[in-house]
Amino acid sequence: MDSRDKSARLWRSFSFALTGIKTALWSERNMRIHFLVSLLVIGCALFFSISQLEWLFVIFAIGGIFSLELINTAIERVVDLITKEYHPLAKQAKDIAAGAVFIYAITVVVIGIIIFLPYVLRGLRL
Repeated sequence: MDSRDKSARLWRSFSFALTGIKTALWSERNMRIHFLVSLLVIGCALFFSISQLEWLFVIFAIGGIFSLELINTAIERVVDLITKEYHPLAKQAKDIAAGAVFIYAITVVVIGIIIFLPYVLRGLRL
């Protein structure tokens, strides 16, 4: 296999990944909420000129929540593909995946409070 074939396969895999992200953004309400909140957080980060280390936490928080939401969506779709009928294990799989997103979302909120609250409090003391 020559390097052009490998390069084409690599770009095709990126295309599939981007299609998956786009599909989730258009079809999943929570993904759109995370996207809008992420834009707000990035705007706040720019406004407050947060430090480089704080940016790293913000980037990991945003990337992590998107990644977990994509995994959650994939699990839900696979479960729905396997069975349309109610099954307790199908419900557990969906609930557990949603729980993972929920735990991370709480973690991200705590990170946001730790990073942004001092800036807000400083701004209020004008």
